Amino acid sequence: MNADQGSPSGHSDEVDLIVRAWSEEIPGLDVEPMHVFSRLHRLARHVQDMRRDAFAEHGLALWQFDVLAALRRAGDPFELTPGRLVTETRVSSGTMTNRIDRLAERGLVVRRGSPGDRRIVLVRLTDAGTAAVDGAVTDLVARERELLETLAAGGADDLAELLRSMLSRYAGTPTPAEEPDA
Repeated sequence: MNADQGSPSGHSDEVDLIVRAWSEEIPGLDVEPMHVFSRLHRLARHVQDMRRDAFAEHGLALWQFDVLAALRRAGDPFELTPGRLVTETRVSSGTMTNRIDRLAERGLVVRRGSPGDRRIVLVRLTDAGTAAVDGAVTDLVARERELLETLAAGGADDLAELLRSMLSRYAGTPTPAEEPDA
């Protein structure tokens, strides 16, 4: 696709206008990547808002979901050490301590000593924490599924594979700690 065209389907969007403008302002600049990455950037902002809304409907902020989701994914008994939570959520230990305190105040998690070594602290989901994170992730997946319905049959699988291929370039590199991964 060149800067003078819309999509192969004949539809154009605001990204096409932006790419065309850059092409006109800097002739000879290969603007082809902008067709993909400008759309990815715009879509990421919409997805971020969608996640924020899904979590808010269950009384959770993004950071709260991040911690609760890490505990929930750990499996029964849904507990991790604060150090493991730091690794899972990519925040500092001081930030995690604050987050655990605030979640404990809301009754979403409890701290307890490890039965094998009382010096080790474990953070465990409460029933209220489990209900909140389960509700939020269920709502999130429904919203994500609705967004994927705009794709043709098999398109979600194809897109997932293309994105997996692109992300493989960064394998082993921590992602920025801005948004939680469900």
